[in-house]
Amino acid sequence: MTDPQPTDLRASARELHDAGLCVIPIKADGSKAPSVRSWTPYKLERSTPAEHDTWFGSGRPAGLAVVYGAVSGNVEMIEFEGHAVREGLLDEATEIMEASGLGEPWAQVLTGWATESPSGGRHYRVHVEGADVPGNTKLASRLAREDEYTDEEQQRLREKPGARIIRVQIETRGQGGYGLVEPSGGAVHASGQPYVRLEGGPATIPTLDVETWQAVRDVCRMLDTLPKPESPKTAPRPQQPLPEGGVRPGEDFEARATWDEILRGLFRPLITRGSTTYWGWADGVGGVKATTGRDEHDRLWVFATGSELQADTPYTKFGAYAALTHGGNFKAAAADLRRQGYGSEPPRRRLSSVPAQQHFADGSSALDPDHAPEEGAFEGGPQLRSVPSRPELDITNEADGIDGVLALMADGRLPDLYKRSGGPCWVYRDDNDDPVVQQLGTDNLRAYLADHVASFTVKRNPVTEQLEEERELLMPKSCATLLGRKDWPLPVLRGVVTSPVIRPDGSLLEAPGYDRSTGLYLEPRVPLRRLQPQVTRDSLDRAKDIVLGQVLADFPWVAASDRANFLGALLTPIVRAYFHGPTQMVAITATAAGSGKTLLKDIFKFCYGTADTAWPENDTELRKSITTQLYGTGSPVVSFDNLPNGFVLKTPLLSALLTGEHWGDRILGATGKVTMRNDRLWLVTGNALRTGGDQRRRVLWVKLDPDCPDPDQRDGFRIGDLRPWLRANASTLVAALVTLVRAWLAAGAPRIRVRKGDYSEWASMMAGLLDFLGVEGWMADSADAQTQDDEAQEWAYFLEMWRETYGAEPLATGALIKGLPNHVPRKGDEPPSANQLGIWLKARQGRYFGTHKAVLVVDSHRKQNLWRVEAHADRGTGRHES
Repeated sequence: MTDPQPTDLRASARELHDAGLCVIPIKADGSKAPSVRSWTPYKLERSTPAEHDTWFGSGRPAGLAVVYGAVSGNVEMIEFEGHAVREGLLDEATEIMEASGLGEPWAQVLTGWATESPSGGRHYRVHVEGADVPGNTKLASRLAREDEYTDEEQQRLREKPGARIIRVQIETRGQGGYGLVEPSGGAVHASGQPYVRLEGGPATIPTLDVETWQAVRDVCRMLDTLPKPESPKTAPRPQQPLPEGGVRPGEDFEARATWDEILRGLFRPLITRGSTTYWGWADGVGGVKATTGRDEHDRLWVFATGSELQADTPYTKFGAYAALTHGGNFKAAAADLRRQGYGSEPPRRRLSSVPAQQHFADGSSALDPDHAPEEGAFEGGPQLRSVPSRPELDITNEADGIDGVLALMADGRLPDLYKRSGGPCWVYRDDNDDPVVQQLGTDNLRAYLADHVASFTVKRNPVTEQLEEERELLMPKSCATLLGRKDWPLPVLRGVVTSPVIRPDGSLLEAPGYDRSTGLYLEPRVPLRRLQPQVTRDSLDRAKDIVLGQVLADFPWVAASDRANFLGALLTPIVRAYFHGPTQMVAITATAAGSGKTLLKDIFKFCYGTADTAWPENDTELRKSITTQLYGTGSPVVSFDNLPNGFVLKTPLLSALLTGEHWGDRILGATGKVTMRNDRLWLVTGNALRTGGDQRRRVLWVKLDPDCPDPDQRDGFRIGDLRPWLRANASTLVAALVTLVRAWLAAGAPRIRVRKGDYSEWASMMAGLLDFLGVEGWMADSADAQTQDDEAQEWAYFLEMWRETYGAEPLATGALIKGLPNHVPRKGDEPPSANQLGIWLKARQGRYFGTHKAVLVVDSHRKQNLWRVEAHADRGTGRHES
């Protein structure tokens, strides 16, 4: 059944003409051909309204099209064919655009003027600025599948079995080309279906500069999957195998090297979709410039000039390495790789055998049966990389031995060894099953190399004069020399995580072990459950029921904000790598012992592990404790548990810790200073906790009030005793928490802007996440938090009484002490002197307490400092003071 012929073709032609576009009529015979005798003149000059009246005013069934290129103001149309849209190619292109910095201009294209063709395709238009629009171009194609062959194509294959049947997926209409537009329909298209406008219109076509538009076209070209012939200069032909199982350096390099290692410094990975990784320039300029992994041979395709690599040419790993390091000289590249340890050497006769072992890296912890993934929902698992049997190292010459160890580090042949600011380190579990980062000393490094490197010295037999190899360990002074360097060719350890986390690019890190893309080491606290590839509504509802309907259901929250604040804190370790900046300290407080503070803290412990420590006696010990937790422990949560009743959190060290992304300090026993990432969630618990100084805005409150005597005797909870439940179900709870975050990410990771100073990025992200989950109250207790701050409350009352008593009249400090003796802030039981009150006021000058602030007024006549109070009538906008 076909559409009735549209009646507004003339109006549509006028709309197109008014937007500066050239319009031509289309036949109503399904051919999509122009219905004018010759449309060539319209490639140079626009059609006129009079012609439009002739073409579209008679009621004859017809369609209309736009001629693209210079005649239409340098407009180009890009078309995604219907089958490409159905196969997700448009979504893939959009994802790549966003990852490569082209998200904003691509969004303008998608929403500028979008048309759906009768076959389900998408047409988008762009004004190109800075260069002429080229002619029609096919950007991406693929081979047709057998089930898609038409009768004519099947006949063609019978006649020419080697013929390729191609399906164009993305193409453009540019200079000298035209394309049908809405409301064409009826017999204009062979299907009888109309063209439909989806977004915008001719008047909203976006304008992009030629460089940006070319980058967009390049991304579309990268989606092409047609097989192309390889050049021996970039993809060497396979050679005959060497005898006795020998391996050539180039073949060995092809098997062991990664594209990240080869392209480092030239390209950086932007996004990986399926098996395909998209790369941009290492300096971050421009969009996607190359791809790897698109075909079964994992070739590198470069789509830009400006490097040693040829554009539109497939490269093997060895071919790319030769081009980048030796100008395409394969012989020189192979010799260099052999010197680096690639390829096999002829067998040598030895007097002492060197035992061989098999090691695993990048996820070896997953081999522990206690941490094997359970059957059920979590897809994926550890990505194991087998490291060849222990490398052999000749340490007869100490300098060569040191160089050899560094070369093994650079080659990635020393598994489970990483670096951070203090030097090489490894990760292990302590007796409490918590991850610990061990900085290596001389003995540690020597013991490690004894386990992982078959080192030997070569000596000449005085009798036979034959060279003999003897097993020997690297000398302690050599290990000390290695540790004394300022840098090491090892993967950077940026942190330890104990649950699946969200990478900065929004992907899920779930494989135990080291993750090269983030520098994080996943050492799961609990066995990881398998997650479904996609989060369904049912799985989200189950996750919300586990977290909100069971685990957090029976705690005596004072207000909804306390539950929201706790849930936001509980989800923070999972999204910690997804945002920048610090987080507030989480203060769990209650009206009485037995209210559930430690139970809330234990939820963190069972899910992620916590580094528990007592609150130190002074700031010196507090600094040492903070440094120890950041430097040595791997737990993402640090807990100061059971602070004294009514304890006041007030120290400049906390201010520095809670507002900085990094923490620097001198390590005990070391001469240098190290800088560590402040990526932990800091937690305190105690009854009737308070804040002082500047701590109020740095604390996220979670308050409990059971409102009953003997709260520890309460019973009838939904899941019974929480700790045994957590021991048995912690992995389920972690999976539920991860599911909540994944569902939010799948929904586009919406955020709600929250102005929170240093914590705005975190606060805005968690506000969006909790709003998505339907949990209300995130940070809604900000006004109530002032009542938790003794100093702020005291000064707020003082300034309010001052304003109420004296208005805006400037006063001396002595008059204030005399006039408001019961409201002047005190230190201890005695009121301050006039001089002391002046010092206090200067320290707080300009700072608001509530809606009032003290302002200095200099009385030049009396040579005296006076003070008055100003009230802010519209706090938060800064528009009105009185």
